[in-house]
Amino acid sequence: MIMDRIALALAVIGGINWGSVGLFRFDIVAWLFGGQTATASRVVYTLVGLAALWCVSLLFRPREEVTE
Repeated sequence: MIMDRIALALAVIGGINWGSVGLFRFDIVAWLFGGQTATASRVVYTLVGLAALWCVSLLFRPREEVTE
């Protein structure tokens, strides 16, 4: 499902951003979009958070079996 892939990509972006904050004290999103309080940064943070919530649903969905 395309929504799953988009959510996973955004969650990975968020993970990379938090990793850079933790390791280097460098917020990539804030740097790209003009600070943590900039509207664009807040939109990105919100989308990443929503994507992470969507990815939680992936944990509880039954998996489809692939037959070849």
